[in-house]
Amino acid sequence: MEMDPEITEYPLDGVLDLHTFHPRDAADVTKEYINACHDAGIRHVRIIHGKGTGALRAIVHKVLKQSTVVDSWKTPADSSSWGATVAVLKRPIDSRHA
Repeated sequence: MEMDPEITEYPLDGVLDLHTFHPRDAADVTKEYINACHDAGIRHVRIIHGKGTGALRAIVHKVLKQSTVVDSWKTPADSSSWGATVAVLKRPIDSRHA
């Protein structure tokens, strides 16, 4: 099986830096990343969107607001301030107890 040279694996460590992606892909990348984190049991996610014009921040906040796996989100009170958003994801449903 041949790997697609356009696809690169992004580390699943709870930190998504959108600077490495084209802005038109920000919504899809954010959705996929938070869903992958949720599936992996990662509950705290930091999304770095930068300060700039606020366009990427607005996209990220819209995605988080619409997501069914996000419990809460906010801009952190640390030095990243408006350049990042942190989210707490819902606990994954344990299929053994469903």
